[in-house]
Amino acid sequence: MKYCKDCEPAQEIHWVAYVSVVLGYLGQPFFDFMEMLFKSTAEAISSKGSIPFLKFMVFLGFAHFSERPDSEDSLRTKCFWDEAIKRGIKMKEFHMGPIKDAFIAEYKSTTITFDGLPRGDDAGNGDAINWMDNKGIMKKKFLKEGLPVAKGGTAFTKRKALKIFNSITKPVITKPNLGSRSRHTLIHINTPEKLIYGFKKAKKLSPLVVIEEELRGYLFRCTLVGGKFVGAVKRDQPEVTGDGIHTLKELMDKENERPERQGPIFHKIVIDPDAEIELKREGIKMEDIPAKGKIITFSQKTSRGIGGTTTEVTNMIHPENIKMLEKLGAYLKDPLVGVDLIIERIEEPWYTEQHCGIIECNSLPFIDLHHYPLFGKPNNVAGKLWDLVMPESKME
Repeated sequence: MKYCKDCEPAQEIHWVAYVSVVLGYLGQPFFDFMEMLFKSTAEAISSKGSIPFLKFMVFLGFAHFSERPDSEDSLRTKCFWDEAIKRGIKMKEFHMGPIKDAFIAEYKSTTITFDGLPRGDDAGNGDAINWMDNKGIMKKKFLKEGLPVAKGGTAFTKRKALKIFNSITKPVITKPNLGSRSRHTLIHINTPEKLIYGFKKAKKLSPLVVIEEELRGYLFRCTLVGGKFVGAVKRDQPEVTGDGIHTLKELMDKENERPERQGPIFHKIVIDPDAEIELKREGIKMEDIPAKGKIITFSQKTSRGIGGTTTEVTNMIHPENIKMLEKLGAYLKDPLVGVDLIIERIEEPWYTEQHCGIIECNSLPFIDLHHYPLFGKPNNVAGKLWDLVMPESKME
Protein backbone atom coordinates (compact mmCIF):
# COMPACT_ATOMS: atom_id res chain seq x y z
CA MET A 1 0.00 0.00 0.00
CA LYS A 2 1.45 3.33 -1.07
CA TYR A 3 1.95 5.80 1.79
CA CYS A 4 -0.41 8.79 1.70
CA LYS A 5 0.17 11.85 3.89
CA ASP A 6 -3.49 12.85 3.53
CA CYS A 7 -4.56 9.60 5.17
CA GLU A 8 -2.66 10.15 8.41
CA PRO A 9 -2.90 8.91 11.13
CA ALA A 10 -4.19 5.60 9.69
CA GLN A 11 -3.65 4.65 6.07
CA GLU A 12 -6.49 3.82 3.68
CA ILE A 13 -6.31 2.04 0.34
CA HIS A 14 -7.95 4.73 -1.79
CA TRP A 15 -9.74 2.54 -4.32
CA VAL A 16 -11.00 0.18 -1.62
CA ALA A 17 -12.40 3.09 0.43
CA TYR A 18 -14.02 4.60 -2.67
CA VAL A 19 -15.59 1.35 -3.88
CA SER A 20 -16.85 0.60 -0.36
CA VAL A 21 -18.64 3.94 -0.27
CA VAL A 22 -20.15 3.40 -3.74
CA LEU A 23 -21.38 -0.09 -2.86
CA GLY A 24 -22.86 1.32 0.32
CA TYR A 25 -24.85 3.88 -1.67
CA LEU A 26 -26.04 1.35 -4.25
CA GLY A 27 -26.89 -1.38 -1.79
CA GLN A 28 -28.51 0.68 0.97
CA PRO A 29 -32.14 0.25 -0.19
CA PHE A 30 -31.62 -3.53 -0.41
CA PHE A 31 -29.92 -3.66 2.99
CA ASP A 32 -32.69 -1.57 4.56
CA PHE A 33 -35.34 -3.94 3.20
CA MET A 34 -33.49 -7.04 4.34
CA GLU A 35 -32.94 -5.54 7.77
CA MET A 36 -36.65 -4.81 8.13
CA LEU A 37 -37.57 -8.31 6.95
CA PHE A 38 -35.15 -10.31 9.05
CA LYS A 39 -34.34 -8.07 12.00
CA SER A 40 -36.31 -10.05 14.58
CA THR A 41 -34.89 -13.37 13.36
CA ALA A 42 -31.34 -12.02 13.28
CA GLU A 43 -31.63 -10.68 16.80
CA ALA A 44 -32.92 -14.03 18.02
CA ILE A 45 -30.02 -16.05 16.65
CA SER A 46 -27.11 -13.58 16.63
CA SER A 47 -25.96 -14.08 20.20
CA LYS A 48 -26.35 -17.84 19.91
CA GLY A 49 -24.98 -18.25 16.39
CA SER A 50 -22.01 -15.90 16.22
CA ILE A 51 -19.88 -17.45 18.95
CA PRO A 52 -20.11 -21.04 17.64
CA PHE A 53 -19.24 -19.74 14.16
CA LEU A 54 -16.14 -17.93 15.43
CA LYS A 55 -15.05 -20.97 17.42
CA PHE A 56 -15.65 -23.23 14.42
CA MET A 57 -13.37 -21.07 12.25
CA VAL A 58 -10.69 -21.35 14.92
CA PHE A 59 -11.19 -25.13 15.12
CA LEU A 60 -10.69 -25.43 11.37
CA GLY A 61 -7.45 -23.46 11.64
CA PHE A 62 -8.71 -20.55 9.55
CA ALA A 63 -8.56 -18.16 12.51
CA HIS A 64 -7.31 -17.76 16.06
CA PHE A 65 -8.20 -15.99 19.29
CA SER A 66 -5.94 -13.68 21.28
CA GLU A 67 -6.64 -13.22 24.99
CA ARG A 68 -4.48 -10.15 25.59
CA PRO A 69 -3.98 -6.91 23.64
CA ASP A 70 -0.87 -6.88 21.48
CA SER A 71 1.15 -4.40 19.42
CA GLU A 72 -1.21 -4.80 16.46
CA ASP A 73 -4.21 -3.54 18.45
CA SER A 74 -5.22 0.10 18.33
CA LEU A 75 -4.98 2.32 21.40
CA ARG A 76 -8.78 2.30 21.45
CA THR A 77 -8.78 -1.49 21.83
CA LYS A 78 -5.96 -1.40 24.37
CA CYS A 79 -7.63 1.03 26.80
CA PHE A 80 -10.94 -0.84 26.58
CA TRP A 81 -9.27 -4.22 27.08
CA ASP A 82 -7.15 -2.97 29.98
CA GLU A 83 -10.33 -1.83 31.75
CA ALA A 84 -11.92 -5.23 31.14
CA ILE A 85 -8.94 -6.96 32.76
CA LYS A 86 -9.26 -4.72 35.84
CA ARG A 87 -12.91 -5.72 36.19
CA GLY A 88 -12.34 -9.44 35.71
CA ILE A 89 -14.05 -9.46 32.31
CA LYS A 90 -12.58 -12.13 30.06
CA MET A 91 -12.09 -10.94 26.50
CA LYS A 92 -11.05 -12.71 23.32
CA GLU A 93 -10.27 -11.06 19.98
CA PHE A 94 -11.03 -13.00 16.80
CA HIS A 95 -8.37 -12.91 14.05
CA MET A 96 -8.86 -14.33 10.57
CA GLY A 97 -6.30 -13.01 8.12
CA PRO A 98 -6.73 -9.22 7.98
CA ILE A 99 -10.05 -9.49 9.87
CA LYS A 100 -9.89 -8.45 13.51
CA ASP A 101 -11.66 -6.21 16.05
CA ALA A 102 -14.36 -8.85 16.62
CA PHE A 103 -14.61 -9.66 20.33
CA ILE A 104 -16.21 -12.03 22.80
CA ALA A 105 -16.53 -10.75 26.37
CA GLU A 106 -17.62 -12.85 29.35
CA TYR A 107 -18.44 -11.79 32.90
CA LYS A 108 -20.11 -14.23 35.30
CA SER A 109 -23.21 -15.49 33.44
CA THR A 110 -23.16 -12.79 30.75
CA THR A 111 -21.52 -13.21 27.34
CA ILE A 112 -21.57 -10.61 24.57
CA THR A 113 -20.03 -10.28 21.11
CA PHE A 114 -19.22 -7.01 19.41
CA ASP A 115 -17.22 -5.37 16.65
CA GLY A 116 -14.78 -2.64 17.72
CA LEU A 117 -16.68 -1.44 20.78
CA PRO A 118 -19.92 -2.74 22.35
CA ARG A 119 -23.04 -0.61 22.07
CA GLY A 120 -25.29 -2.10 24.75
CA ASP A 121 -28.88 -3.29 24.71
CA ASP A 122 -30.17 0.09 23.49
CA ALA A 123 -28.29 -0.15 20.20
CA GLY A 124 -30.63 -0.12 17.26
CA ASN A 125 -33.48 1.81 18.95
CA GLY A 126 -32.85 4.56 16.41
CA ASP A 127 -31.66 4.60 12.82
CA ALA A 128 -28.81 7.06 13.43
CA ILE A 129 -26.21 4.30 13.22
CA ASN A 130 -27.06 4.13 9.49
CA TRP A 131 -26.35 7.81 8.78
CA MET A 132 -24.43 9.53 11.58
CA ASP A 133 -21.10 8.95 9.79
CA ASN A 134 -22.52 10.56 6.63
CA LYS A 135 -21.61 14.24 6.95
CA GLY A 136 -24.06 15.48 4.33
CA ILE A 137 -27.09 13.74 5.84
CA MET A 138 -25.95 14.65 9.35
CA LYS A 139 -25.79 18.34 8.45
CA LYS A 140 -29.34 18.44 7.07
CA LYS A 141 -30.84 16.57 10.00
CA PHE A 142 -29.03 18.62 12.62
CA LEU A 143 -30.11 21.90 11.01
CA LYS A 144 -33.74 20.84 11.37
CA GLU A 145 -33.13 20.09 15.06
CA GLY A 146 -31.53 23.47 15.75
CA LEU A 147 -28.10 21.95 16.39
CA PRO A 148 -25.10 24.06 15.32
CA VAL A 149 -23.43 23.03 12.04
CA ALA A 150 -21.45 24.81 9.34
CA LYS A 151 -23.23 26.13 6.25
CA GLY A 152 -22.54 24.27 3.03
CA GLY A 153 -23.45 21.13 1.15
CA THR A 154 -22.24 18.10 -0.80
CA ALA A 155 -21.15 17.91 -4.43
CA PHE A 156 -20.53 15.14 -6.94
CA THR A 157 -19.20 17.43 -9.68
CA LYS A 158 -16.75 20.33 -9.77
CA ARG A 159 -19.54 22.56 -11.08
CA LYS A 160 -21.73 21.86 -8.04
CA ALA A 161 -18.71 22.28 -5.73
CA LEU A 162 -18.00 25.73 -7.17
CA LYS A 163 -21.68 26.68 -6.85
CA ILE A 164 -21.63 25.84 -3.15
CA PHE A 165 -18.26 27.59 -2.75
CA ASN A 166 -19.65 30.81 -4.25
CA SER A 167 -22.72 30.76 -1.99
CA ILE A 168 -21.04 30.56 1.42
CA THR A 169 -18.63 32.65 3.47
CA LYS A 170 -14.90 32.13 2.93
CA PRO A 171 -12.67 30.45 3.94
CA VAL A 172 -14.18 27.01 3.36
CA ILE A 173 -13.05 23.42 3.80
CA THR A 174 -13.43 20.29 1.68
CA LYS A 175 -13.60 16.71 2.98
CA PRO A 176 -14.95 13.28 1.99
CA ASN A 177 -18.65 12.86 2.71
CA LEU A 178 -17.88 9.57 4.46
CA GLY A 179 -14.78 8.96 6.54
CA SER A 180 -13.16 10.26 9.69
CA ARG A 181 -9.93 11.39 11.34
CA SER A 182 -9.61 14.33 8.89
CA ARG A 183 -8.45 12.11 6.03
CA HIS A 184 -8.13 14.02 2.73
CA THR A 185 -9.45 17.21 4.30
CA LEU A 186 -8.29 20.65 3.14
CA ILE A 187 -8.88 23.87 5.07
CA HIS A 188 -8.24 27.62 4.55
CA ILE A 189 -9.73 27.57 1.01
CA ASN A 190 -10.26 31.08 -0.39
CA THR A 191 -9.96 30.66 -4.16
CA PRO A 192 -11.72 28.55 -6.82
CA GLU A 193 -8.38 27.01 -7.76
CA LYS A 194 -7.73 25.80 -4.22
CA LEU A 195 -11.35 24.64 -3.99
CA ILE A 196 -10.86 22.36 -7.01
CA TYR A 197 -7.61 21.06 -5.51
CA GLY A 198 -9.38 20.19 -2.25
CA PHE A 199 -12.32 18.71 -4.15
CA LYS A 200 -10.03 16.32 -6.06
CA LYS A 201 -8.20 15.39 -2.85
CA ALA A 202 -11.45 14.44 -1.06
CA LYS A 203 -12.80 12.71 -4.18
CA LYS A 204 -10.11 10.04 -3.84
CA LEU A 205 -12.01 8.56 -0.88
CA SER A 206 -15.64 9.43 -1.61
CA PRO A 207 -17.85 10.18 -4.66
CA LEU A 208 -19.52 12.99 -2.71
CA VAL A 209 -17.45 15.84 -1.28
CA VAL A 210 -18.49 18.16 1.53
CA ILE A 211 -17.89 21.89 0.96
CA GLU A 212 -18.67 24.02 4.00
CA GLU A 213 -17.74 27.19 5.82
CA GLU A 214 -14.65 26.94 7.97
CA LEU A 215 -15.72 27.27 11.59
CA ARG A 216 -13.64 29.28 14.01
CA GLY A 217 -12.12 27.89 17.15
CA TYR A 218 -10.47 24.77 18.49
CA LEU A 219 -11.36 21.16 17.78
CA PHE A 220 -12.87 19.19 20.64
CA ARG A 221 -13.79 15.50 20.74
CA CYS A 222 -16.81 15.02 22.99
CA THR A 223 -18.04 11.52 23.80
CA LEU A 224 -21.56 10.42 24.72
CA VAL A 225 -22.25 7.08 26.42
CA GLY A 226 -25.86 6.08 26.92
CA GLY A 227 -26.84 9.52 25.62
CA LYS A 228 -24.93 11.26 28.42
CA PHE A 229 -21.86 13.43 28.10
CA VAL A 230 -18.84 11.65 29.61
CA GLY A 231 -15.80 13.54 28.38
CA ALA A 232 -14.19 16.21 26.20
CA VAL A 233 -10.68 16.43 24.81
CA LYS A 234 -9.15 19.46 23.08
CA ARG A 235 -7.18 18.43 19.99
CA ASP A 236 -4.42 20.74 18.78
CA GLN A 237 -2.33 20.81 15.63
CA PRO A 238 1.43 20.38 15.96
CA GLU A 239 2.43 23.82 17.21
CA VAL A 240 4.78 25.91 19.31
CA THR A 241 4.34 29.24 21.06
CA GLY A 242 6.80 32.07 20.43
CA ASP A 243 8.78 33.63 23.29
CA GLY A 244 10.31 36.55 21.37
CA ILE A 245 13.80 35.11 21.93
CA HIS A 246 14.20 31.78 20.14
CA THR A 247 13.86 30.97 16.46
CA LEU A 248 11.04 28.78 15.21
CA LYS A 249 13.50 25.92 14.67
CA GLU A 250 14.81 26.23 18.23
CA LEU A 251 11.27 26.22 19.59
CA MET A 252 10.40 23.13 17.55
CA ASP A 253 13.56 21.30 18.62
CA LYS A 254 12.83 22.10 22.26
CA GLU A 255 9.26 20.84 21.95
CA ASN A 256 10.48 17.64 20.29
CA GLU A 257 12.63 16.91 23.33
CA ARG A 258 9.48 16.30 25.35
CA PRO A 259 9.65 12.64 26.56
CA GLU A 260 6.02 12.01 25.64
CA ARG A 261 6.83 12.72 21.99
CA GLN A 262 9.05 9.67 21.63
CA GLY A 263 6.03 7.45 20.80
CA PRO A 264 4.02 5.33 20.63
CA ILE A 265 1.16 7.78 21.34
CA PHE A 266 2.62 11.21 20.62
CA HIS A 267 5.28 11.92 18.01
CA LYS A 268 7.75 14.61 17.06
CA ILE A 269 6.90 17.59 14.89
CA VAL A 270 8.52 17.21 11.46
CA ILE A 271 9.15 19.58 8.59
CA ASP A 272 7.75 18.01 5.43
CA PRO A 273 6.12 19.51 2.29
CA ASP A 274 2.80 19.95 4.12
CA ALA A 275 4.53 21.77 6.98
CA GLU A 276 6.34 24.01 4.50
CA ILE A 277 3.01 24.94 2.89
CA GLU A 278 1.48 25.70 6.29
CA LEU A 279 4.43 27.87 7.36
CA LYS A 280 4.31 29.73 4.04
CA ARG A 281 0.62 30.41 4.60
CA GLU A 282 1.48 31.83 8.02
CA GLY A 283 4.28 33.91 6.50
CA ILE A 284 7.07 32.62 8.71
CA LYS A 285 10.39 30.79 8.20
CA MET A 286 12.28 28.44 10.48
CA GLU A 287 15.00 31.03 11.16
CA ASP A 288 12.46 33.70 12.18
CA ILE A 289 11.82 34.58 15.84
CA PRO A 290 8.07 34.42 16.57
CA ALA A 291 6.66 37.15 18.81
CA LYS A 292 5.99 36.27 22.42
CA GLY A 293 2.67 34.44 22.72
CA LYS A 294 2.27 33.88 18.96
CA ILE A 295 1.20 30.33 18.11
CA ILE A 296 2.79 28.76 15.02
CA THR A 297 1.24 25.60 13.56
CA PHE A 298 3.02 23.08 11.34
CA SER A 299 0.03 21.24 9.89
CA GLN A 300 -3.68 21.54 9.22
CA LYS A 301 -4.22 18.18 10.93
CA THR A 302 -4.49 17.39 14.65
CA SER A 303 -3.29 13.78 14.48
CA ARG A 304 -1.01 12.63 17.29
CA GLY A 305 1.01 10.71 14.72
CA ILE A 306 2.24 13.90 13.07
CA GLY A 307 2.88 15.93 16.21
CA GLY A 308 -0.61 16.92 17.34
CA THR A 309 -1.47 17.09 21.05
CA THR A 310 -4.50 16.50 23.26
CA THR A 311 -5.71 18.14 26.47
CA GLU A 312 -8.40 16.72 28.76
CA VAL A 313 -11.02 19.49 29.33
CA THR A 314 -14.06 17.62 30.65
CA ASN A 315 -14.29 19.78 33.76
CA MET A 316 -14.09 23.00 31.73
CA ILE A 317 -17.12 22.54 29.48
CA HIS A 318 -20.07 24.89 30.04
CA PRO A 319 -23.36 23.29 31.18
CA GLU A 320 -25.16 24.73 28.13
CA ASN A 321 -22.75 22.90 25.84
CA ILE A 322 -23.38 19.65 27.73
CA LYS A 323 -27.10 20.31 27.34
CA MET A 324 -26.68 20.77 23.57
CA LEU A 325 -24.61 17.59 23.25
CA GLU A 326 -27.10 15.53 25.23
CA LYS A 327 -29.92 16.92 23.06
CA LEU A 328 -27.93 15.53 20.14
CA GLY A 329 -27.61 12.21 21.97
CA ALA A 330 -31.35 12.04 22.61
CA TYR A 331 -32.01 12.73 18.93
CA LEU A 332 -29.57 10.07 17.69
CA LYS A 333 -30.86 7.46 20.17
CA ASP A 334 -27.54 5.68 19.97
CA PRO A 335 -25.62 4.51 23.06
CA LEU A 336 -22.14 5.45 21.81
CA VAL A 337 -21.26 8.57 19.85
CA GLY A 338 -18.12 10.61 19.33
CA VAL A 339 -18.86 14.25 18.46
CA ASP A 340 -16.30 16.57 16.88
CA LEU A 341 -17.09 20.16 17.85
CA ILE A 342 -15.29 23.34 16.81
CA ILE A 343 -15.70 26.23 19.24
CA GLU A 344 -13.52 29.09 20.46
CA ARG A 345 -14.26 28.75 24.16
CA ILE A 346 -15.80 25.50 25.34
CA GLU A 347 -16.23 27.08 28.77
CA GLU A 348 -18.77 29.52 27.28
CA PRO A 349 -22.26 28.68 25.88
CA TRP A 350 -22.14 27.60 22.23
CA TYR A 351 -24.88 30.02 21.17
CA THR A 352 -22.74 33.02 22.13
CA GLU A 353 -20.43 32.24 19.19
CA GLN A 354 -21.32 32.85 15.54
CA HIS A 355 -19.00 30.34 13.90
CA CYS A 356 -19.01 27.23 16.11
CA GLY A 357 -20.56 23.92 15.20
CA ILE A 358 -20.59 20.12 15.04
CA ILE A 359 -18.46 18.91 12.14
CA GLU A 360 -18.66 15.15 12.53
CA CYS A 361 -20.23 12.28 14.48
CA ASN A 362 -18.58 8.87 14.85
CA SER A 363 -20.33 5.61 15.67
CA LEU A 364 -17.01 3.96 16.61
CA PRO A 365 -15.17 6.77 18.44
CA PHE A 366 -11.54 6.67 19.51
CA ILE A 367 -12.15 6.69 23.25
CA ASP A 368 -8.40 6.39 23.82
CA LEU A 369 -8.17 10.16 23.27
CA HIS A 370 -9.64 10.50 26.77
CA HIS A 371 -7.34 7.89 28.28
CA TYR A 372 -4.00 9.16 26.99
CA PRO A 373 -4.02 12.99 26.93
CA LEU A 374 -0.72 14.83 26.70
CA PHE A 375 -2.03 17.44 29.13
CA GLY A 376 -4.56 16.97 31.92
CA LYS A 377 -5.83 14.01 33.88
CA PRO A 378 -6.87 10.80 32.03
CA ASN A 379 -10.61 10.19 31.87
CA ASN A 380 -11.77 6.56 32.12
CA VAL A 381 -14.37 6.56 29.33
CA ALA A 382 -13.82 2.82 28.76
CA GLY A 383 -15.03 2.26 32.32
CA LYS A 384 -18.17 4.30 31.64
CA LEU A 385 -18.86 2.23 28.54
CA TRP A 386 -18.40 -1.04 30.46
CA ASP A 387 -20.79 0.33 33.11
CA LEU A 388 -23.37 0.66 30.34
CA VAL A 389 -22.93 -2.70 28.58
CA MET A 390 -22.02 -4.85 31.62
CA PRO A 391 -23.30 -2.93 34.66
CA GLU A 392 -22.71 -5.93 36.92
CA SER A 393 -18.95 -5.43 36.43
CA LYS A 394 -19.04 -1.88 37.80
CA MET A 395 -16.21 -1.21 40.22
CA GLU A 396 -16.87 0.68 43.46
